[in-house]
Amino acid sequence: MPVMMARSRTEEHRASTPLELFFDLCFVVAVAQAGGRLVHAVAEGHTLTGVGSYAAVFFAIWWAWVNFSWFASAYDTDDPLYRVVTLVQITGVLILAAGVPRAFDSGDWTVVVIGYVVMRLALTSQWLRAAHCTEGAERRVALRYAVGITVVQLGWIAMLFLPADSGPVRTAAFVVLALAEMSVPAIAERDRSTSWHPHHISERYGLFTIIVLGETIAAATVAVQEAVDEHDALGELLPIAAGGLLIVFSAWWIYFAVPIHDYLRGSREAFIWGYGHYLIFGSAAAIGAGIEVAVEHAVGKAHVSDTVAAAAVTIPSALFLLTVWTLHARHFKRDLAEQLALPVAALAILACTFAGGWAVFVAGLVAAAAVAVEVALSRRPAPAG
Repeated sequence: MPVMMARSRTEEHRASTPLELFFDLCFVVAVAQAGGRLVHAVAEGHTLTGVGSYAAVFFAIWWAWVNFSWFASAYDTDDPLYRVVTLVQITGVLILAAGVPRAFDSGDWTVVVIGYVVMRLALTSQWLRAAHCTEGAERRVALRYAVGITVVQLGWIAMLFLPADSGPVRTAAFVVLALAEMSVPAIAERDRSTSWHPHHISERYGLFTIIVLGETIAAATVAVQEAVDEHDALGELLPIAAGGLLIVFSAWWIYFAVPIHDYLRGSREAFIWGYGHYLIFGSAAAIGAGIEVAVEHAVGKAHVSDTVAAAAVTIPSALFLLTVWTLHARHFKRDLAEQLALPVAALAILACTFAGGWAVFVAGLVAAAAVAVEVALSRRPAPAG
């Protein structure tokens, strides 16, 4: 068995592997399932329940992806054993995706948890392999990861035995277990950080953002196509389609406006930035679900008000802009005008919620205007001194 040793943080030309790209594409299957069930829940008037289930399912998807990506950044050997274990993790996410409808519709999380545990225990075997090939502090970190992940998985399995009608108890258990999951890296790396690669990590997150935004466009396109075929409502749908495209294009532009790998110098910055992407990924995927809700509302298939249909798009869009600004855009701003551009745009998009049937189109114009302002401000001469 080839030795699994930490890769250098300063390795040149480090890029995502074909296996990592394949891993991302398979994860988007689960993202699409979660988004599709969110559309159904909101369209049927079960908004709060749907959003709660979406947040829980997306956490499982996001956290498994995050852990694989950071482990790969430190220890990717790309040998046959590593590839097989990664394919097992992919199998886990497909099991999870198959269980999403039951989780949303009947509150049965059994299949979702099974898929999640498969992913996590496969990663545990990778950490055990790393522990076997290392020594000293590095070995202790790997063992802490393996033990911590395993203990939390036992908690997820135990949660399945809670009574089906114990909603608040299950919710509390989920929150506790999610916090426990996110605590494992901090505990494992308390005296030594793993050897993750800043440029590789920023590329991995950027690629997954692109894939999620692409899934948003695909979902919205299918929704518009079905609505046109069934209802011949092109006049009502064109503003939604145009506004949705402007929002997604603007989201891409704003996210990639700055090279974030220069900011990721230490573990503290990296932890905050990496954890915060739960909101970036989740809101990006939710934009597509919101556009689908707006389309169904326009053709009379969604049992919600104009305000709710508009909010399904404007809230995740505003959250995306605000989170991107909070996590990295603000670190590259030179003055107050540049700092305020994205937060003000986010508030303006929220205000579009009350624009009725034109809400999505107007929100798209606001997002595009935000990009124009960002570009104009960035091209100003640097302040003297």
